Amino acid sequence: MNILVNIDVDDLERAIAFYTAAFDLTVGRRMGDDFVELLGASSPLYLLVKPAGSIPCPGGVRSYARHWTSVHMDFVVDAIEPAIARVIAAGATQEGPLEDHAYGRLAFFADPFGNGFDLLQFVGRGYDEITEPP
Repeated sequence: MNILVNIDVDDLERAIAFYTAAFDLTVGRRMGDDFVELLGASSPLYLLVKPAGSIPCPGGVRSYARHWTSVHMDFVVDAIEPAIARVIAAGATQEGPLEDHAYGRLAFFADPFGNGFDLLQFVGRGYDEITEPP
């Protein structure tokens, strides 16, 4: 099974600029004026233009102000401080201090379209540092 990551945006060129600068992704295929594939992560990211105010699901309205969803992406990085500087320079908003955990270092952000994401630098054995024996 493959997982494809789809990100709704209201400005395709601005989204391409952000995601390529923040994460060193490259444009793959363009599928019309409102659909672009970004490559360079473990799964492709697809940027989809959807207008603000459109209906994504019953009872929902698309907004590009900061919004919460129970699904988000973690971008795993080798060195978190330069990654933090890079995503901020690209236009991300940091949402709290850098946190240290037994498994690694974690920083929280929002992209310019209100989508939350994290930067994660594993340390030691990563999540195995907190795994309980079977």
